[in-house]
Amino acid sequence: MAAGPPPPLGPPAFPAFPEEGFGEKFLRKTRENPLVPLGCLCTVGVLTYGLISFKRGNTRQSQLMMRARILAQGFTFAALLGGMAVTALKSR
Repeated sequence: MAAGPPPPLGPPAFPAFPEEGFGEKFLRKTRENPLVPLGCLCTVGVLTYGLISFKRGNTRQSQLMMRARILAQGFTFAALLGGMAVTALKSR
């Protein structure tokens, strides 16, 4: 075996990437997959309206909104999975 310098003992040096703040990352992710934030907003809106209906005693409307919330959550989840699939296909 050829004798050479010993390997470094410290942690490996990783390339330096520019720091990305929360707002910048949020905007980048929203541009990549705009349906996920839209689904989240729809879910929160339907949930809020359902809770207001529940508080007012309108049980029929409240039940309808809770079912709509499940649909909105399903849409958000499908958008998230679709975005992940598109991103995985782009990276190939």
